[in-house]
Amino acid sequence: MELIWIPLLLGTLLLAIPPLRRNKTARTAYVLASLLLESGLAVRTALSPGMSATLCRLANDVVISLQLDGLSRLFLVMCAGLWLLTGIFAFGYLRNDARSGWFFGVYILVFGTMTGIGCSANLITLYLFFEALTLTSSLLVFYPGTHEASMAGLKYLFYSIGGAFLALTGIFCLSRMNEGLFFRPGGVALYTGAIGSQSALLVLVFLMLIGVGAKAGMYPLHGWLPSAHPVAPAPASAVLSGLIVKAGVLFAIRIVYYIVGADTLRGTWVQYTWMLLSLVTIFMGSMLAYLEPVLKKRLAYSTVSQVSYILFGLSLLTPAGMLGALLHMLYHAVAKCGLFLAAGAFITQTGRTRLADFEGIGQAMPVTTACFAAFGLTLVGIPPFSGFVSKWYLAAGAVGADIGAFRLLGPAVLLASALLTAGYLFPPVVHGFFAPARPRTKEASAVMTLPLVVLAVLSLALGVFTQPLLDFLTPIVGAVL
Repeated sequence: MELIWIPLLLGTLLLAIPPLRRNKTARTAYVLASLLLESGLAVRTALSPGMSATLCRLANDVVISLQLDGLSRLFLVMCAGLWLLTGIFAFGYLRNDARSGWFFGVYILVFGTMTGIGCSANLITLYLFFEALTLTSSLLVFYPGTHEASMAGLKYLFYSIGGAFLALTGIFCLSRMNEGLFFRPGGVALYTGAIGSQSALLVLVFLMLIGVGAKAGMYPLHGWLPSAHPVAPAPASAVLSGLIVKAGVLFAIRIVYYIVGADTLRGTWVQYTWMLLSLVTIFMGSMLAYLEPVLKKRLAYSTVSQVSYILFGLSLLTPAGMLGALLHMLYHAVAKCGLFLAAGAFITQTGRTRLADFEGIGQAMPVTTACFAAFGLTLVGIPPFSGFVSKWYLAAGAVGADIGAFRLLGPAVLLASALLTAGYLFPPVVHGFFAPARPRTKEASAVMTLPLVVLAVLSLALGVFTQPLLDFLTPIVGAVL
């Protein structure tokens, strides 16, 4: 399918042809055309009436296959828009980097694996693209070439591959219960006699959720995020935090809602443990972000917290909870991409990385700081910004669910986390605008500020014009619950 192989081919050609990679004018034109083409293909596929294709058959019950459903469409459009905007920002961010051709080659490759994850038709195909994503995206962390980047990249690989191994163990066992493991809304027919009992199935599902939770930054396999993000280039951090972690979320959705079925987990120890781990991660990530003095590392801990909002909504196994989770998956992607790009602009213009060094930055870089404020308002959940809508549904889903003490504990943790989020995202804005102006600092170039403005407007527009998105997501939720 061209949506996958064209980005893989374009990225490989850029990496394999030195003259194209080294000539700045030719490279810029090639990368921009590639980004526009792959984003256009993703949107066109998402808007198409349907798609189903078998790529290859490795065995009778091992089929590599693609299909398109509502969840795929959401994932593809989200990736297409944010990948394009982040790539445009990267032109300005890496303008003086002689090795940027390597970055863009890998960047294009990673998009191909992301589209494969979005369009996977069964659990085996999803796993293969998931591992390909780990291998390709780790190169974005390795890219700076420093010792710190090498250690962070290895840590990312170890956590991701270890988590994927847990998922693979579950896939092997589940394949004995259902040949092919093709996704079906509400779950597929699983023959528990093949593995012994229903209790064994619950153990397998829990191990798989822990495994894919590594990519999503859920405790206890969250440690790679605060190590990888500070060393990676800002555009890499943006897609890692805004989009690539969502691959783990998508994997969890497919396992729970399209293979096992929500009814299988509802009221079990797996559901309650998943909820508990999500809430622990939400609070822990917010607290660590609040205490962190380095800007990009603070935003990394914020991702640890915010992505577990999504996992908590999914663990509720209710329509409102899942709707809030899908909304927050999109809203967080937009806001967190924007925050990391804004951080990259600050660091590029000042050469500093710590929050204390950015006092007065708002007077020197008003557009970037205002966009940073908009993204902060989104993640805190202040209306009319989009984060308010998703957090409303998450809290309503918790209160309306039959989950015992978690009905109150969940909203309480969400509220505490929102206050901490305000505590770690608002001070940079307040100190930026009201502290004395920074000398010899100016606004970033237009190619860097324009994507920030677009993302900030999008964060607001998604909150004001929510109904079309709700109309699109409600049938997806209704099909699985």
